[in-house]
Amino acid sequence: MSSKKFFNQPEKLLLAMAFTMPLVFSVWMVLLNNFVVEKANFTGVEIGILQSLREIPGFLAFTVIYLLLFIKEQKLALLSLAITSIGVFLTGFFPSAFGLYITTIIMSVGFHYFETVSQSLTLQWLDKDKTAHFMGKMLSAKSIASLIAFSSIWLLMEYFTWSYQATYALFGGCALIITTLLALAFKQFPDKAEQNKKLVLKKRYWLFYALTFFSGARRQIFVVFAGFLMVEKFNYSVAEISALFLINYVFNWLFAPSIGKLIARIGESAALRIEYIGLMVIFISYGLVENANIAAALYVIDHLFFALAIAIKTYFQKIASPEDIASTAGVSFTINHIAAVVIPALLGLLWIVNSSWVFFIGAGFAACSLILALLIPKQPRIGVEVRFKESPQVS
Repeated sequence: MSSKKFFNQPEKLLLAMAFTMPLVFSVWMVLLNNFVVEKANFTGVEIGILQSLREIPGFLAFTVIYLLLFIKEQKLALLSLAITSIGVFLTGFFPSAFGLYITTIIMSVGFHYFETVSQSLTLQWLDKDKTAHFMGKMLSAKSIASLIAFSSIWLLMEYFTWSYQATYALFGGCALIITTLLALAFKQFPDKAEQNKKLVLKKRYWLFYALTFFSGARRQIFVVFAGFLMVEKFNYSVAEISALFLINYVFNWLFAPSIGKLIARIGESAALRIEYIGLMVIFISYGLVENANIAAALYVIDHLFFALAIAIKTYFQKIASPEDIASTAGVSFTINHIAAVVIPALLGLLWIVNSSWVFFIGAGFAACSLILALLIPKQPRIGVEVRFKESPQVS
């Protein structure tokens, strides 16, 4: 394939951006806890404030639609990637509470705007019959980037004793250079449909909104409490937790494209039913598990099941009016982050009383999602967004 043809394919740009974001974000995420304790003397108060600040741009992701009044989505995606890179680059230079709050907000604004626009561009640029498989390939690319980041950090900081400042600067700088090269190398691809430049909330998308909300709620339980269970109950070390991360990313790298193909073959409703039944079993098992090895297996399987959530996005692609995709991508990120603002604090209080109940509530969320998944038609499309709906009218 000639280089000119390569740079004329929007799929290649999506994959390149999907690789670059986790390459830089994984570094920020992995080093954060050690950096803030060792260099900024954080306590639970400061880290709690920082994590809350990090979630605010995700909650406000719907505002991306207003930026599209002034800038094309493709350019906004690359600009957001550059902002994330700058935020990570600066992190090591400001080892104080105020400095870390500012650099975290910079990084998070870029990250959440990028994820919103990347999802929108994927649903716009890809044919509907290819989207699930391609999203699996994107997950695989993200996993490869994360593996490179993790292994590079371990090599640089363990064997070459690099400082936090140098490591943050290296990866932030490299990502910024890659982003600049992508902006210069790829042409501006045309929009397949002119996007709405206003906030779009439609009642016919209600099932997509509901699935997105419960997906965000369940993910918060996994992200916040599943790893915490490993440390608090089973005394997993940093090295052992890191090993679990690596296993998860290797599994995504190997199996995510196949999961995408599976969704394309069996349909969104069946794929999501498999996910939610599996997650119900996993969350109940989290609440009952007493063996460290079984808990680790649950953690890996749990992460793999979440790859099936691609089906929520492909379901929306099939029912959405083409001009609504950008606006609704922003709205969906906001809905997804409603849970991120509320769930950790509320269930953290319940954890003190009985940690098992946190996971039983997670199983309840999965059960709600299962009920919703049963409402997805076998062949979703505009006018047939919910099972048994026959009217072709669009509201």
